[in-house]
Amino acid sequence: MRQLGIIRNPYVLRGLTAVVIVGLLGLAVWIGYAWYQSRLPASYNAMDYGVMDYGGGAPQNHAEHPHVRVDALTGPQRGTPDVRVTLTAEQAEIRLDSGRTVEAWSFDGQVPGPELRIRQGDLVEATLVNKDIDEGVTIHWHGVDVPNAEDGVAGVTQNAVMPGRRHTYRFRADQVGTFWYHSHQASSEQVRRGLYGALVIVPRKPPAAGTLDLATIVHDLGGRPALGHSDEVQRRAVEPGTPVRLRLVNSNDSPERFVLSGTPFRVVGIDGTDVNGPTPVEGQAIQVGGGARYDLAFDMPDSAVRLGVVGSDAALSLSADGRTDPPEAEAGPDFDPAGYGRPAPTPFDDVRFDRSFELKIGKSFGFLDGRPGRHWSINGRIFPDTPMYVVRPGDLVTMRIVNDTNAVHPMHLHGHHALVLSRNGRPVTGSPWWVDTLNVLANEEYEIAFRATNPGLWMDHCHNLVHAGDGLTMHVVYEGAWTPFELGDGAGNHPE
Repeated sequence: MRQLGIIRNPYVLRGLTAVVIVGLLGLAVWIGYAWYQSRLPASYNAMDYGVMDYGGGAPQNHAEHPHVRVDALTGPQRGTPDVRVTLTAEQAEIRLDSGRTVEAWSFDGQVPGPELRIRQGDLVEATLVNKDIDEGVTIHWHGVDVPNAEDGVAGVTQNAVMPGRRHTYRFRADQVGTFWYHSHQASSEQVRRGLYGALVIVPRKPPAAGTLDLATIVHDLGGRPALGHSDEVQRRAVEPGTPVRLRLVNSNDSPERFVLSGTPFRVVGIDGTDVNGPTPVEGQAIQVGGGARYDLAFDMPDSAVRLGVVGSDAALSLSADGRTDPPEAEAGPDFDPAGYGRPAPTPFDDVRFDRSFELKIGKSFGFLDGRPGRHWSINGRIFPDTPMYVVRPGDLVTMRIVNDTNAVHPMHLHGHHALVLSRNGRPVTGSPWWVDTLNVLANEEYEIAFRATNPGLWMDHCHNLVHAGDGLTMHVVYEGAWTPFELGDGAGNHPE
């Protein structure tokens, strides 16, 4: 009897074997080719690899848009600065309030670096000096929409500043709000080790006399969560009735949750933009994504108030005598900015967008600079073959961000603030919600919009800087803009 499923003909078996061998050889050749093509040269230009996406607009006309070097897109080069500061990047041993010491990289020997507090309209001149950080450093003014040459991204807008060298940034502080600064050279390591600080731009008109205005940065220092320089409870005497503004900055890669207990409060600012018509909040935690900022305001009550970082000992205690600690409150549900505050007109009401882009975050099998694995991808492409979105000055741009992963991605667009239009298909109903760093949770989808008013080549990346270093980064480029700077070991520039 013939046994079904068993092939006994030797010629057929040899033929099948040959087909399998040829198939395996073909697969091996394809894998080898993919590996070879993924390897990055010692030095390369970011614009040589990005996949140009015009968002439905017409491709670039070189005759209409002559090339402009990004290093020519500077801030004001003339005029006496209103604020002149020198920041020195150097190694330092930092002692926390708990007594623990941390071998850190610092600005001016302190972590966080010096708080820069300037007035709207000031001309700022900041000189970066690298004392002994071997990899080189830069300063990126996170959330400040500076001209492109002042953005501080190694290999994109400048070369890294090596030991013994200096670099000067000049820009006018046209915005008002809470920002921060940090190195954008090997940033996943350098920010973690301490190269960051707060930047506050206040209105020309000073606040009410007696106002307490505090900027505080949460950061893991040597594995210890800290508020500012302290990994324990900080106590401060505050007279009842004092107007208080707390500026919360998250310099970590992952979201941090804050609990403010002892008084109702208002969320008055997000990412350096005022909230319209803020109302009292109580019993809710404030989740701040990596790189993002939230401003909270209240009038000091007669009783003590506590600001704590969930899951840590780091806290700020305010009381009339400077000694009283209120009981630690439970973290309630997270505050939701999508329905908070009062609506107001925006530049994107009933308009036709000039460009529409999709930024779909996923994971794909392949090679990242010769490393096999399942890597972060944007629109199915692995760095450096990620999209490069092309815009023209004046364009109204919409971008759909889809997170198809189980990780959180705080997406940061340099040089622009974007308006959040919707989340998971539902329109934002509260105050106009402007962001420069949008905390996109697992499996969330957002639509945002911005006006292209700041020419240059701009990074758009995950501010979980480890993710960015692993390829979750891309660029927005204005037609005609190009960079003379290069990335890679040969150039000594590694923005992430």
